[in-house]
Amino acid sequence: MNLPNTLTVGRIFVVPVLVVVLLTPLVEDWFGVTRYAFAIALFIAAALTDFFDGHLARKRNQVSKLGILLDPIADKLLVSAALIVLVEKHLAPAWAVVIILGREFAVTGLRSIAAAEGLIISANQAAKIKMWAQSVAVVALMVVGANSLPPVSNFGSVIPSIFFWEIPEVQNAFADLLKLSLDSNDWRVFGYLIGRAALWVAVIASIWSMLEYFALFRRAEKEKKTAQIKLAENFVE
Repeated sequence: MNLPNTLTVGRIFVVPVLVVVLLTPLVEDWFGVTRYAFAIALFIAAALTDFFDGHLARKRNQVSKLGILLDPIADKLLVSAALIVLVEKHLAPAWAVVIILGREFAVTGLRSIAAAEGLIISANQAAKIKMWAQSVAVVALMVVGANSLPPVSNFGSVIPSIFFWEIPEVQNAFADLLKLSLDSNDWRVFGYLIGRAALWVAVIASIWSMLEYFALFRRAEKEKKTAQIKLAENFVE
């Protein structure tokens, strides 16, 4: 197995470790650091391998069918596991995670159908934005979780509040920001808002990229049928 594929497989093996670390409250200390700090470092390291495995595969001319198959699976497992844990920890709304995971299943199914028909659907820009937004959301919300539960409990608990600036904790944080006297609670508020904002971007990008994938699939299917018809007409002539 070449190095790019080894990195991809390593990312898959990180998933159960990440879940165990975050969901094992009895063990608060992992290798000398808190479990949240260890989980954050683990997630960031795994997310970075997503860049390096593809870069190394192209640079060393080691792009393989196994790598093409495993890379998106590893990405989905890593992010999905982290998001599900965040829901369990009340750090992310379940509805947002359901939308993101639903999109993953839909696109994976579509790509499987496309591959069976000999069609290639490459990743679009919205999908790349989604991946980065998910990573930012996971890291930001884990940082908040490392400092106890989020202070803005009613922000996005069921239906996300559009008027989040009316929440007392947020108003206090912005007031302290203007006075340049931020305390630890203020940083938790801003971290939580950054995480939720990134999650919103991920949700929108998930829906957008899914629609683009379906549009690209339809276009590729039409082009294939048109090419087959022209080939048949030329054969008849």
